[in-house]
Amino acid sequence: MAEYTELERERLRKLEELRAMGIEPYPNRAERTHTTREAIAAFEQAEQAGTAETSPVRATVAGRLRSIRRMGKITFAHIEDEHGRLQLFFRVNELGKDRLKFFNKFFDIGDFIQATGEMFRTRTGEATLKVLDFKMLAKAITPLPPDKKSKHSPFSDPELRYRQRYADLAVHPDVREIFRKRAAIVRALRDFLDSHGFLEVETPILQPIYGGAAARPFVTYHNQLKQNLYLRISFELYLKRLLVGMYERVYEIGRDFRNEGISFKHNPEFTQLEFYMAYADYFDVMDFVEEMLRFVAERVLGRLQFTYQGHTIDLAPPWKRITMREALLEATGVDIAQHRTLESLMQALKDQGHEPPPKTSRGKLLDWMLSTFVEPNLIQPTFVYDYPRDISPLAKSKPDDPDTVERFELFMGGMELGNAFTELNDPLEQEKRFLEQGRTYAEDDEERHPMDEDYLRAMRYGMPPNGGFGMGIDRLTMLFTDRPSIREVILFPHLRPKEARATREASGEAEADTTDRATSARGRDDTE
Repeated sequence: MAEYTELERERLRKLEELRAMGIEPYPNRAERTHTTREAIAAFEQAEQAGTAETSPVRATVAGRLRSIRRMGKITFAHIEDEHGRLQLFFRVNELGKDRLKFFNKFFDIGDFIQATGEMFRTRTGEATLKVLDFKMLAKAITPLPPDKKSKHSPFSDPELRYRQRYADLAVHPDVREIFRKRAAIVRALRDFLDSHGFLEVETPILQPIYGGAAARPFVTYHNQLKQNLYLRISFELYLKRLLVGMYERVYEIGRDFRNEGISFKHNPEFTQLEFYMAYADYFDVMDFVEEMLRFVAERVLGRLQFTYQGHTIDLAPPWKRITMREALLEATGVDIAQHRTLESLMQALKDQGHEPPPKTSRGKLLDWMLSTFVEPNLIQPTFVYDYPRDISPLAKSKPDDPDTVERFELFMGGMELGNAFTELNDPLEQEKRFLEQGRTYAEDDEERHPMDEDYLRAMRYGMPPNGGFGMGIDRLTMLFTDRPSIREVILFPHLRPKEARATREASGEAEADTTDRATSARGRDDTE
């Protein structure tokens, strides 16, 4: 049972008194005729036509009370809806003494109100609704907190904002704008892909075998089928089955789930775009992605330049392209082509003064080098391409170098944004890769890619050559809204239980982002 503050108990008393008077504080119906924006626009149009005074614009608006100023026989208030704010003017002349007293007694900031009246402009020049009638739409029992800029606001703690996102959105228009922009990003991606002949599809979220990435899955159990099922970690293997079925261009935008760490750029469930193009290779995909993200930026931001964490990022072509070998040589002084074994590469790093992680494979060591020395410095959009085969089991090898695959990752703002392959379409080679990876990694290693016999069966029917790409929508939204944490761009991010956080703080342990670093076949760093 909820424990109420004195202020909440006072509002509850008002609620009970309203019901005792036969007034329902949560009525079933609202009769809004105009949003706040529409009411103001209609009034301005009447002003331009010269009819605002002779034929006043009449409107019924609804919204949340954000301010109330009681001044004897008159009261001013502001309401806010999704579209804007509007001033309300209550006067004893129009409403009568009892109705004005009723408003002043029973209505509080945060309540939802419906108000009917006529539009006019005050002496200060503000478009205002002169209220002729009103009613309660919803009584707010808990007052909204001050915004995060207030020194005494509980929302100065970002985690409280994430836990109470509903209140965060109600108080902060800038936060609401983040998610409008996020929706616009997804809409622009869809428009671009649809206009280029792609078919949007839906693939299973519950899967009997997880695949398409190397990550730890969430497991659930189907009672009737008596089998474990997995929340998908990638769309990849199902989307590529559709290429076998003679769709040439497919994409999906949806949720993936990975049972691993949380950090400023990781969340256990995240939104991803994946697409596959028949008869394309990874260079074709590079060109296509460059065009796609320029389109999205122009549609959503209206420009190709934007600021992210103090850096000006420019999406104007051409974007930088560099091989992994060149990038690592520039950053570490180690030429990986000269060190083909794990032992040789380890020693070369130590000779350069670096401290590589022990007990790893050569592919994982290369990935560590990239994420440690290269990724943080890739602020401008950059394609890093040609990766080791042993961390890319679904990509085609280069014709002249079987240990290197045709794969690229897109970096921007110091983090990985997307990942692509020239997709492997040889079923015999794919089976060999699955078996090879199973031998390379331990049974409990999250990098281990499970064998998917049905996917191999699909490949044996014949899969056209193709290129594929995966990109995290959350990270793209971070970039386009200049937000440093993925939790800022997910409406309801996953957080530690309050009890766990309190225990950490009481013990003096810092409350910090943590992550179990996962190397993904479709997204090395997870592309969420």
